[in-house]
Amino acid sequence: MEADTSDAAELTLTDALVQLSFAVQAILGRVGADHDLSVIQGRLLGILRDREPPMAALARYLNLDKSSITGLVDRAERRGLVQRTADPSDGRSVRVAVTDNGRALIELTAAEIDREIALLVRDLSGPERQRLCTLASRLAPRL
Repeated sequence: MEADTSDAAELTLTDALVQLSFAVQAILGRVGADHDLSVIQGRLLGILRDREPPMAALARYLNLDKSSITGLVDRAERRGLVQRTADPSDGRSVRVAVTDNGRALIELTAAEIDREIALLVRDLSGPERQRLCTLASRLAPRL
């Protein structure tokens, strides 16, 4: 997809960030759809890439209520992507961990997303990409 940059200098900060968000969301949606994942399922797997949070924390990260997070995890568990585990520090709490199948899907989709993002920023120089990464890292909320 060729980006129209002719009016880029005329965009406000809000417009530019919103349009960039739309472009990234389109990539996430397209890659997810190619693997029968909704955007929220993709977000779930993204969170589980490097942590095993309790269900309550997942609900907060994803801004979902208890029944919605339970349904989301149920569907992912049925697909063999995640598993529930007992929280060793709190017997009342359940953690969610990615399975080997889930890890394989995460690695596959992450590589596809990386390729699409590389196409999105292909007209930026190396230093511009690094600066964008630094600025986005400062703005992005920490999970």
